Amino acid sequence: MKKQHTIQLSIGGMSCAGCVSVVEQALQKVAGVATAAVNFAEHTAEVTGDVTADALVQAVVDAGYEAAELRDPAKEAQARAAAEAAEYRGLMRRAALAGGIGAPLMLMDWAGAMPMLGSSGGRLFWLVIGAISLPVMIYSGGRFFRGAWKAFKNHNANMDTLIALGTGSAWLFSMAITVLPTLVPEQARHVYFEAAVIIIALINLGSALELRARGKTSAAIQRLIGLQPRTARVVRNGEEVDIAIEQVGLNETLRVRPGEKIAVDGVIIDGGANIDESMLSGEPLPVSKQVGDEVSAGTLNTTGTFLFRATRIGKDTVLAQIIDMVRQAQNTKPEIGRLVDKVAAVFVPVVMIIAVLTFMVWLNFGPEPKAAYVLLTTMTVLIIACPCALGLATPISIMVGVGKAAEYGVLIRNGDALQQARRLTTVVLDKTGTVTEGRPRLVAIETAGTWQADEALRLAASLEQGSEHPLAAALLAEAKACGLGLGEVQGFAAVSGHGVSGQVDGRRLLLGNQRLLAQHGVELAALAESQANMSARGETAVHLAVDGQLVALLAIADAIKADSKAAIQRLQRAGLEVVMLTGDNARSAQAVAAQVGIDHVLAEVLPGDKAAKVRELQLRGVVAMVGDGINDAPALAQADVGFAIGSGTDVAIESADVVLLRDSLHGVADAIEISAATVRNIKQNLFGAFVYNTLGIPVAAGILFPLTGMLLNPMIAGAAMAASSLTVVSNANRLRLFKPSKVSL
Repeated sequence: MKKQHTIQLSIGGMSCAGCVSVVEQALQKVAGVATAAVNFAEHTAEVTGDVTADALVQAVVDAGYEAAELRDPAKEAQARAAAEAAEYRGLMRRAALAGGIGAPLMLMDWAGAMPMLGSSGGRLFWLVIGAISLPVMIYSGGRFFRGAWKAFKNHNANMDTLIALGTGSAWLFSMAITVLPTLVPEQARHVYFEAAVIIIALINLGSALELRARGKTSAAIQRLIGLQPRTARVVRNGEEVDIAIEQVGLNETLRVRPGEKIAVDGVIIDGGANIDESMLSGEPLPVSKQVGDEVSAGTLNTTGTFLFRATRIGKDTVLAQIIDMVRQAQNTKPEIGRLVDKVAAVFVPVVMIIAVLTFMVWLNFGPEPKAAYVLLTTMTVLIIACPCALGLATPISIMVGVGKAAEYGVLIRNGDALQQARRLTTVVLDKTGTVTEGRPRLVAIETAGTWQADEALRLAASLEQGSEHPLAAALLAEAKACGLGLGEVQGFAAVSGHGVSGQVDGRRLLLGNQRLLAQHGVELAALAESQANMSARGETAVHLAVDGQLVALLAIADAIKADSKAAIQRLQRAGLEVVMLTGDNARSAQAVAAQVGIDHVLAEVLPGDKAAKVRELQLRGVVAMVGDGINDAPALAQADVGFAIGSGTDVAIESADVVLLRDSLHGVADAIEISAATVRNIKQNLFGAFVYNTLGIPVAAGILFPLTGMLLNPMIAGAAMAASSLTVVSNANRLRLFKPSKVSL
């Protein structure tokens, strides 16, 4: 198999949704390309396959556009911000110059102060205006004419084509009748120099405002990139020195002081601190870290100082991978976006056909002066039809929605997952590590007679200190937390499937299940009721016998996460059916389900059968699967939307559509709410864009003229076109204010 990799490109020269299709087709034709997706809002492309960046860049250039490979996200983000700022200033200068020439002419026209073309001095006046407006059009509107020419050479048509045809024909017609007025009847001798420059001014102004508003949509990426510090303090040859982040090597020792951000991923080797990990998890409370704990790049050390060893650097850090995931998701298209691209690809050619039909109808059936009406209606159709808003409607909302989800610790890996999440009817939850913490711990101790709980725990932990069993780890962890000193073990023996035995402090101990104690004739009646209660709660009862007498029951359970019940209630309030799917025994599964309010439980399901259970549920709805283990991977891939708990295995995360960085099920509810808000926003944008073009084109063509005598002014069309794009971008940016519903714990 050929090795596939992902290449990101910055695309220059795209002016409308039609350009997206042209660039994508050019990229897909390159040998070795598997997929190619172009993001019009960010002017980027993401290509996967066995292909070189140079081949892709050349294909884009051959199609009439500009391209460059994106390599360093931080540096490229800064470069892009600087380039966009320069482009914004350039657009404003072009708009100001064209507006400065066109606005006075427009006001004079409205005031009736313009000299008639046939009046004394009128012809000279308009020749001067035409001569002045030409360099203005070249400077302020040159990008449209250059773009139109490139598209023409590549047998394409785009927004630039429409604007260039509209304004260019207006200027040429005006200059022609100024030089040779007899070309048209006297009543048709109206010039449109001011309309041409005002339209160019308005479109430049709209593009500038759109560019500024569009820049806010990638704020999530910019914030993530800004989290990584520029320098790191490393310990070399016994001295601490500050170096550039790019120079940090694997296994180097780094120092982090209070108030500093962590430069790379690593493991603490000396000291400790409280780390603010809200950029990863969305949780505001700092997390206590000690020797042996992992720390992540971009997180903030709030208190304490420590040394840590670098384990992941550069693009391998968690932060870099998060940035990459967010960027990839922002560049993917949901189903609705792909449909819009197909429509946009044929939109400009259809508009040009409509413009030709408009020209022919007015030429053959229009009233006098036909030439004036033909030019006016055809130019207005071309200008009002530019599908900028249509091209921005989907990607701009996807960018903001994915970025907003990242702020809440939810990494959405593709656009389809973002669209599908709002349609979910069933959420399937794995038990261990998803609803529960995934770490068995001691939850209760019941003693017999005069025995104290601490002494029973000390003896049990002493006996287990040589064992690697998960239940032993739970006992040892609790004994350590309580500060209990452990005794020396003699004659330790493990009985498979039953428990362990040995001597501690001269006492003979048995620790295990009922079968172990029954084999040694230990009476169990003293704590029979306690054992029944533990079993009903789904806890594992570990029996401790000392010198042949039952002295304690130690209840070990995989504790339910503190917020699981509230998160599940939140999902149920949203109308979702919540199902628990687990390989654990039915009694334990039912006990956990009862505590968190889940009615539908599928227990004792083998790992290989989990995907089949998800398929069964899909027969009656849209299903999400939430899990964290390798055994969940097939079910995550089978589900309509797979959610992987971020603390889970790499295999589970790679199989999922959504990664929850917070170890909480609230991330599922957050993702669903953000999905609904994003798709709602996309539909609002598309409605506005489609309605604008659907209603605007017939009005521009003059459909109301026979009834009302009204025609749309080309300048109004230009302003409306610019306003439509700005409206779509502004509406998408409303998502930045979205907050998931409040949670009552």
